[in-house]
Amino acid sequence: MSTTADAVRVASPTETRNPRTLDIDRLDTLTLLRTLHAEDARVPAAVAAALPRLAEAVDLAVTALRRGGRIHYFGAGSSGRFGVLDAAEVPPTYGLPPGRFVAHLAGGDRAMTAAVESVEDSAEAGGAAAGGLTALDVAVGLTASGRTPYVAGALRAARTRGARTVLVSGNPAAPLDDLADVHIAVETGPEAVMGSTRMKAGTAQKLVLHTFSTATMVRLGRTYSNLMVDVVATNAKLRGRVLTTLVAATGVEEATARQALAAAGGDLKVAIVTVLTGTDAATARGRLDAAGGHVRRALGR
Repeated sequence: MSTTADAVRVASPTETRNPRTLDIDRLDTLTLLRTLHAEDARVPAAVAAALPRLAEAVDLAVTALRRGGRIHYFGAGSSGRFGVLDAAEVPPTYGLPPGRFVAHLAGGDRAMTAAVESVEDSAEAGGAAAGGLTALDVAVGLTASGRTPYVAGALRAARTRGARTVLVSGNPAAPLDDLADVHIAVETGPEAVMGSTRMKAGTAQKLVLHTFSTATMVRLGRTYSNLMVDVVATNAKLRGRVLTTLVAATGVEEATARQALAAAGGDLKVAIVTVLTGTDAATARGRLDAAGGHVRRALGR
């Protein structure tokens, strides 16, 4: 039997009632969808307003990864699940070694597909999840309301270990603001359905995380122009993408691209530098090593 003895009323824009959607249960289907879509359309502008703070977080992440550190996401419920998705997608997309982006979801793997709501109230669980962080790392707390105890425990523990901390929330007045070196507050306002933060607040967090990780990878030289050049070609589709990318980067015919990839041992970056500079694979690899893996810098040399 539930009780309100330990109920907490959360002071956050994401938990207030939306005056624009009071009658959604009376609308026909198409009008309902248009109303929901109009709320979703507010998200990009809210994210745009937070870009200066997001830039600070990207710079922290770039510095951490260059020094051998890791990026850790901490969250509960929908917020935590968005962190899991982003952390899972970065390594195969950009050829990053496993373990550099790590997601910690309150409730563990079971919470990915089922609600394990009570664990988000445990600051101790969050602190334990952050137990392996070091001063080289960055901890990113994900919470729409900006108050989740699990995230509070994680950020507090991260700070005691010397890690830099980032908070991503939908609440400019988030209670956890003082635990973050950078607070990315995306004010999406009240949800179409009150308190359903998997909607606008969740969409904002997804945009922030994907933009954060993508910008971090670009800054680290994991792209050349707008091309992914650190792809790990583990299947036929990805091997085809590597070939297409080399053709796009250099303008050579497919047959020439195949030969260049073979000479480079399948290394796309080496193949690009080989073709564009007219050097052999060994020289191209040396240029890349000297340029820290950045194709454009290697070409400049």
